Amino acid sequence: MAGRRNDYDVTNLIQTTDPHEIEGEISRIFHALYPKASDIPITQAVRDSTRLYRGEYPGYAPCDTGYHDLQHTLDVSLAMARIMAGYVREAQGPTISADLFTFGILAALFHDAGYIRRIGDKRHFNGAEYTKIHVARGGRFLRGYLPKVGLARFADAATPTLHYTGYEKRTEQIRVPDPIFRLIGNMLGSADIIAQMSDRCYLEKCYERLYPEFVLGGIDRQIGPGGKEEVIFASAEDLIYRTPQFYRTAMKRLHQQLDAMMRFAEDRGKARNLYVEETEKNVRYAETLIETKDLSALRRRPPQPKAIDVRTRGKKIA
Repeated sequence: MAGRRNDYDVTNLIQTTDPHEIEGEISRIFHALYPKASDIPITQAVRDSTRLYRGEYPGYAPCDTGYHDLQHTLDVSLAMARIMAGYVREAQGPTISADLFTFGILAALFHDAGYIRRIGDKRHFNGAEYTKIHVARGGRFLRGYLPKVGLARFADAATPTLHYTGYEKRTEQIRVPDPIFRLIGNMLGSADIIAQMSDRCYLEKCYERLYPEFVLGGIDRQIGPGGKEEVIFASAEDLIYRTPQFYRTAMKRLHQQLDAMMRFAEDRGKARNLYVEETEKNVRYAETLIETKDLSALRRRPPQPKAIDVRTRGKKIA
């Protein structure tokens, strides 16, 4: 897409760093589907999610994870709205009511809330240290938040639904209180993948922001058989070079474990799925970088850059 801006969605029309634009677009989608329903819980949740990430929510410090930031959250929430809307318009399978649509948006808005540290947290230097348990933490936050917007009846579905975005549990092992939440979970997990991989600055963010989070979260290595440490990602460069492999794994997950829900994000009028197209552009560029071994070609500047200095924790970025 010629001229796509670094802080805009796949359509190049919605600024993903602007909560007001995201709120307005999601509300527009909601009212088109449910003209008689209220979008107040959605607008309130967008504003509360923004406050949470900015450090304005009572009891919580500002977001300090550069990759899993407010822009990512807003981008995923918009993708989630589009997937659910596509499903509703095609009237396939179980009905998604206005309240379930609202729940899906709230799940997207708080799916990474588990990265946000509480004020006074003395055990953790950065929210990325919660990587391995961030889904469960986010689920607890969402469970506690739902009653505040009149959706307490969905509280039991909060954590199971968010597990579709993570790898703490295999999708077939996730127990939901009703099959409808498996559908919502598949949509949420799909939105999480396609939103981040289609980001125009995806590769730069992986290099500058995601790898440091992996180091702090202990994702860059694992303990193998016999207690021997095995390196998974040796460096930020290594993470970039593994992008095509990750893409194949992600597509397998999207199709086989998440029921190909990303297909509902397709622009039916143009018969194009911009999320898939933009993701494939990123993958092709990663393949070029693998051939040239010239990472100076990562020239795009992500909005609101935030670097993580992991060396203060005795860990060094290769």
